[in-house]
Amino acid sequence: MTEYRELSEDELCPELFGEFIRHQKVVKCWRKEEGNWVIRDDPFIDDWGEREYQYLVKCLKHTVVTGGWVYGAFKDGVLKGFASVEAKRFGEKKEYLDLSCIHVSEEMRGEGIGKRMFLAAAEWARGKGAGKLYISGHSAVETQAFYKALGCVEAKEYNRKHVELEPYDCQLEFVV
Repeated sequence: MTEYRELSEDELCPELFGEFIRHQKVVKCWRKEEGNWVIRDDPFIDDWGEREYQYLVKCLKHTVVTGGWVYGAFKDGVLKGFASVEAKRFGEKKEYLDLSCIHVSEEMRGEGIGKRMFLAAAEWARGKGAGKLYISGHSAVETQAFYKALGCVEAKEYNRKHVELEPYDCQLEFVV
C-alpha cells in the first residue's frame, strides 16, 4: 500500500531520494512551431545524478520555508513520488500557484501515484485561494498525455521565468 503525506523541511535530505529513480527515456516531444503544436522526434534520456538531487533538496526546502507545500508518496517507507506547490500567487489576476515539481520513480509509473499527488496539489492550491495550478511540464509525449488526461490545458498566461528556464516545456494550467 502506498502512503501519502506532507513532508517537512527536516525530512528533506539527499538520502530521502536514495532509491528514487528519475529516469525517463524520451523519444517524441511536443513542440510549438508557428503557433501550432506538433510532435517531433527528439530522443534523449532524462536522468538525475547526485548534483541534481542536491539542488532538488535545496529547492524543496525553500518551498517549505516560504510557505509552500511538499508532498510525498511512500511504498514500504521508501519515497516513490513527490510533488510541490509554491506559495506565491502570480499572473495578471494573481490566480496561479506554481506546481513546481511532480515526479514518480520510474518503476512506479502508471500506478496512479502521479494522479493522486496532482489532485492533492490542486486541493492544497484551492485551500490557499488559488484559481489555477500552473505547470511548466516536460514536453515528452507521455508526460503531456498525463497532464491532458487530468484536464490540463495550455496556459492562458505564460510565466516568463519558466519559459526562459525551460524553453521546450509546455506551459499548462489546471482550474482548481
